[in-house]
Amino acid sequence: MKFFIQAGAILGVVGVALGAFGAHALRAMLESTGRAATFETAVKYQFYHALALVLVGILIQLVGSNPTAVRLLGWAGYSFLGGTLIFSGSLYVLCFTGITWLGAITPLGGVALIAGWALLLWAFL
Repeated sequence: MKFFIQAGAILGVVGVALGAFGAHALRAMLESTGRAATFETAVKYQFYHALALVLVGILIQLVGSNPTAVRLLGWAGYSFLGGTLIFSGSLYVLCFTGITWLGAITPLGGVALIAGWALLLWAFL
């Protein structure tokens, strides 16, 4: 499915840009607030799951004749996308605004990412 490849590419572009921006322009601010490691975690997870989305898009095209695998891979892709937006997004908001209660929703994104990987596995069992 082209959508997942496109979404993965967008997340990849934004992840690299944010990583570079954080390492250079925001470095002092992130270090002074003690949030450099949090920002780095957000960027890493975003980039890992950008690659996972591209993989899902490619796999959907490869297993196109198996409707069950395609459906499970689609769910995996949406889990990766939603999980990344919630997990990394909440960490970015925390880093930029200091709103700490958003840390409470970060685990929901993590659960969605775990579900994505489980669905990917299930598609090929």
